[in-house]
Amino acid sequence: MLTTDFAWHDLELAEPFGISRGTTTVSENLVVRVEDDAGNRGIGGAAPADYYSPSREAITDALPDLLAAVADCDPHNRQRIARRLADAAGSPTAHPGARAAISIALADLAAKRVDLPLYRHLGLDPDRPITSSFTVGIDDTDRMAERAARAAETYPILKLKLGTDRDRAIVRAVRDRVPDATIRVDANGAWDADEAVAMSAFLDDHGVEFVEQPVPADDLAGLARVSEAGPLPVAADESCVGPGDIPRVAEAADIAVLKLTKSGGIWPVLRMCHAARACGLDVMLGCMTETNASIAAAAHLTPLADYADLDGSLLLADDTFEGIEMPGGEIDLSRVERPGTGARRVGAPSRPR
Repeated sequence: MLTTDFAWHDLELAEPFGISRGTTTVSENLVVRVEDDAGNRGIGGAAPADYYSPSREAITDALPDLLAAVADCDPHNRQRIARRLADAAGSPTAHPGARAAISIALADLAAKRVDLPLYRHLGLDPDRPITSSFTVGIDDTDRMAERAARAAETYPILKLKLGTDRDRAIVRAVRDRVPDATIRVDANGAWDADEAVAMSAFLDDHGVEFVEQPVPADDLAGLARVSEAGPLPVAADESCVGPGDIPRVAEAADIAVLKLTKSGGIWPVLRMCHAARACGLDVMLGCMTETNASIAAAAHLTPLADYADLDGSLLLADDTFEGIEMPGGEIDLSRVERPGTGARRVGAPSRPR
């Protein structure tokens, strides 16, 4: 039997983080720990977003049953763990953040028991490093341009949050400050299809690589229109929550954005990666503003991805966990030797000052 416990960590962000749905200054992170009879320990985390998960109180109430459901599981049996967690949650989509934290902790434990980094335990190839973007949240236009310029000194790929009445001014200001940076934009569903098609052309003129979630999550027809009529590739995030969404998104977008916290953990995201490939979609691994208790696990899945947006811990004022080093955003698993996910409760990540 496994011994389990959990705790909440309320962490201040380095800067207020704005998206089209609002601005936050604190990230609520769930941390789960599991331990086997031999004293091996696993750590997992998640930052359950209100958009996908119920309240903190509801998650806290559900966690004892979720943890009890897997206490007698072999941590190597990811399929059984995912099924038990879905059953205990009441459906395959309920409590995704809590299920993700538990799933990651068990994956960390399983890999530690065989003394392997998680990517090797999963049989993934580390030979192709990938570079994560660094996100600039919505703020005053000049402050966004200044933050982009500071971030670009370290990170060659930036992601701009848009969804305001001054989106074009923001893009112009940022591009003026960072003429050589790779820029991606994310509207978090703030535009309608007509506006998104026009914005896609404008963004293309300013050297943007792709646009993420330009229209509301349930507007797949609008998403398809932006993909077909606009010049930029389209990434689906809020429209792509679970494995069943992949075939629908494949008809409307070019890139599936996958997140452990959004989809419920390691097993669902592995299924989604393979389904996305089968449907002809590229894959981006994303995150919330969360600690390395979860970011480190996502980094181990990057051999399955074309793009990465795993900067969540860098947006915290201080992370309570250390994970995988990402100099300049580069995730090179061939340099990772620590068993498990590599998450441990020491230190803090480097970030632009």
